[in-house]
Amino acid sequence: MIDPSRDVALVREVLAGDKESFAQLVEIHKNKIYGLLRGMGAGPQDAQDYTQEAFLKAYRKLAGFREESSFASWMYTIAVNVMRDAGRKKKADPADDDVLVKGQHHSETPEAAYLRKETGREMHMLLEQLPDKYRIVILLRYTNELSYEEIAEMLGVDVDKVRNRLHRAKKSLRKKFKDEEGMKHEMLEACSDKRVSSFWK
Repeated sequence: MIDPSRDVALVREVLAGDKESFAQLVEIHKNKIYGLLRGMGAGPQDAQDYTQEAFLKAYRKLAGFREESSFASWMYTIAVNVMRDAGRKKKADPADDDVLVKGQHHSETPEAAYLRKETGREMHMLLEQLPDKYRIVILLRYTNELSYEEIAEMLGVDVDKVRNRLHRAKKSLRKKFKDEEGMKHEMLEACSDKRVSSFWK
């Protein structure tokens, strides 16, 4: 869990001349930034490049950081702007280090790990179908654990709009997931049909 007060202390140390403290900030936040950019559609290499550029920009602008704000949300704003400014948005390969999939647990069976990864891959693909304004709210809330207030500040909208977008995003994802499951069920039913099976013999 990210400690906002620790972030502020590190920022102060950097501004006081301790450059090593910025390396700690990078270490704390780099995976979250990378994950957000991947979820927004950047490919693995682009997400890595945008993450590095975001931290370079943050270092140059650090004196302008307001301590009453969240350093995490400030970084997310910079990173998303870097990606948008690049104008090279590419479709991410959901097979690569899925944003919503954690590493395999030691106690998991191979079958359980495969099922979890497949579900994560599907969710990643469904996320890509959402409009950007809905996708980023989902990612900021559930993969980056920002509060409604932090998301509102980052996006420049009021909290009610954040709640509304989150509700619409979840509703859309549920429908897409349900439709996807329905299609799979129909395919399985078709495959079990003797007439269909005999076609391939």
